Amino acid sequence: MELNTIKPAAGAKHAKRRVGRGIGSGLGKTAGRGHKGQKSRAGGYHKVGFEGGQMPLQRRLPKRGFKSLTAALNAQITLADLQRFALDEIDLLALKQAGLVAEQIKSVKVIASGQLTRKVTLKGLLATKGALAAIEAAGGAVAA
Repeated sequence: MELNTIKPAAGAKHAKRRVGRGIGSGLGKTAGRGHKGQKSRAGGYHKVGFEGGQMPLQRRLPKRGFKSLTAALNAQITLADLQRFALDEIDLLALKQAGLVAEQIKSVKVIASGQLTRKVTLKGLLATKGALAAIEAAGGAVAA
């Protein structure tokens, strides 16, 4: 096989539909658009969801749910992350500098996933009940 002999499989390519090119093409005169009406005219269409003036479905249905704007400012780290972390006193700034949380994060919570065998002190971080128990069992503490 050579690059100048490569071509698509038979029947894989279709000729572009050429509308308005005479009666013999099957798409002459009205060019497949039917007679009259908004959809037959150039530039004549409506926005997505428009139902001819009837109240659109997305407006008839009730609004539901809630998307918190602060969810993107919260992060979680695991006990396994703390185990690998070099420092004994851990705060938000240290986590940002180490690249464990993003720069825009404002609140971090430690979750009980993994093992913690060394003593660590958390400053200004939140912890779940299980994570708090594991940190205290390892001799560490969580300061407010």
